[in-house]
Amino acid sequence: MSSLIDIIEKDITQLQVDAIVNAANRQLMGGGGVDGAIHKAGGPEIMEECRKIGICEPGEAVITTAGQLPAKKVIHTVGPVWNGGDQQEEEQLASCYKNSLQLAVNEGFTTIAFPNISTGIYNYPKERAAETAIKTVKAFLRQNDHIDEVYFVCFDEENKRLYQELI
Repeated sequence: MSSLIDIIEKDITQLQVDAIVNAANRQLMGGGGVDGAIHKAGGPEIMEECRKIGICEPGEAVITTAGQLPAKKVIHTVGPVWNGGDQQEEEQLASCYKNSLQLAVNEGFTTIAFPNISTGIYNYPKERAAETAIKTVKAFLRQNDHIDEVYFVCFDEENKRLYQELI
């Protein structure tokens, strides 16, 4: 695995990468947290494309313009709402990462940045989410050499520490 996995605590909207991943809601209509920040910083072009796409189910991923963001594109993925762990939450979260990475490969991208998907208002336990994210990304990168750099962009010191310990 020649790809680099980097853990950073930074504003994902400021990254100059091929794609940033948005932890979106099913309707792709913006919201709070990362989703709201991406829509606000990227401008109305992102929302226009999201409206054309319509719905994105949990675990799926879609791609839009990045508008005024420094990234080339935004990959929107819908993470699962935590319901105790017995509603296929882990499988859906893993699919968020796999499907986002596959979209990036399909676009010819080599750099991608992920937020901490589902750990905000969707209440996914942070450590379990980090474990799933790292395991899924590493497995994908072992099978695919098109991605050169993956960033886990942590919103806070707690998430950053969790990811660093798990790497």
